[in-house]
Amino acid sequence: MDLNNKVALVTGGGTGIGRAACLALAERGASVAVNYSRSQTDAEETVQMIMNKGGRAIAIEADVSRDKEVRGMVDTIVQQLGTIDLLVNNASITRHIPLDDLEAATEEVWDELYDVNVKGMFYCARAVAPFMKMNKQGAIVIVGSIAGQTGLGSSLPYAVSKAAAHGLTKSLARALAPDIRVNCVVPGAVATRWWDGREEQMKKLAPNLLLQRISTPEDIAALICAALEQEAMTGQIITVDSGQTL
Repeated sequence: MDLNNKVALVTGGGTGIGRAACLALAERGASVAVNYSRSQTDAEETVQMIMNKGGRAIAIEADVSRDKEVRGMVDTIVQQLGTIDLLVNNASITRHIPLDDLEAATEEVWDELYDVNVKGMFYCARAVAPFMKMNKQGAIVIVGSIAGQTGLGSSLPYAVSKAAAHGLTKSLARALAPDIRVNCVVPGAVATRWWDGREEQMKKLAPNLLLQRISTPEDIAALICAALEQEAMTGQIITVDSGQTL
């Protein structure tokens, strides 16, 4: 699919991988709706970066864990930009809890992470699907995590929520075919603000990776765009982690 003149929604588009995806899509000629929940300043800065280069973008607030807000967001985007052709389901949250501290994985933590990382991705896909079907084409990328493959990560509920997001990819690919393709990009360690306060840990990890480098948000964004463009692929879980999981 040629991304030029398409309309893309990127959830959590103000920072990190989300921002990089917004900028990469804009570089390819797409109009971009930059979703945020709390990071309004970051989202508006992303929009300004796109507009400074002659692109078209809007910032739009919605908590993806709330279906009503998601549907309202999608309606607003369609009103302002005409349709939605592309969805990057990027918004995710975590809690840093030692894996073996089962008592700390409370009901509140499970609900919070699942509401955003799994249900939120479903709500967004469901809301955009009618417009993609109307256009007889559409593409969705879910941003997963190697935590969902290895069982390791910032917390046990986070790892399980990402495994669920990988499963959601396959189920949505079946449910939305043939008009809409759904794939999952699975980053390993990425140099984003998730490492704030743990920069030394990140530096120690890099030499142990096969490629001896931590992925950048731009690395992940490039693969997101490639997955959106590839018309012969759906339901795939694609890992980009500098060899971390080998």
